[in-house]
Amino acid sequence: MPKQSLQLITENFTVHSLPPESEVPKLVLSSNIFFIGKTNDELSIVCDSDIEIDSDEAEPGWRALEVLGPLGFSLTGILSNISGVLANADISIFAISTFDTDYILVKQDNVELAVKELMKDGYKVLNP
Repeated sequence: MPKQSLQLITENFTVHSLPPESEVPKLVLSSNIFFIGKTNDELSIVCDSDIEIDSDEAEPGWRALEVLGPLGFSLTGILSNISGVLANADISIFAISTFDTDYILVKQDNVELAVKELMKDGYKVLNP
C-alpha cells in the first residue's frame, strides 16, 4: 500500500488547557481550523496562535500536517507509522484525529526536519 500524502497547514497553532467548566471563546468557533477536547479534568483547545485565550496553560508554536483523506475506519497503522518516523528523528508530536483524517502537530522549530524525514520515508508532503 502506498504511503499517504500529507499537507502542511499554514497556520501556527497554540494548545490551550482550561478548567472543564470553561466556555469556548466565540472567536475560536469562528476560526477556520480549531480542535476542542473536553474531559472531566480539562478543556483543551487547539487554535490559531493569533487568537488570544485566557487559559491556565498554553503551548504555542505548533504547525500541523494533515493526512490527506478521507481515511476509512478500517485502515490501520497510519498514525502509528507517521509518528514512528518522527519519533526516530526525535521529533515529538501532538496528534489529533477527526472523523475523516488525522492531524500531526509538530513544533515550528522541527517542521523542516519532520518534512524531510517523512519524505525520506516515502511520504509525499505538500507545502501550501
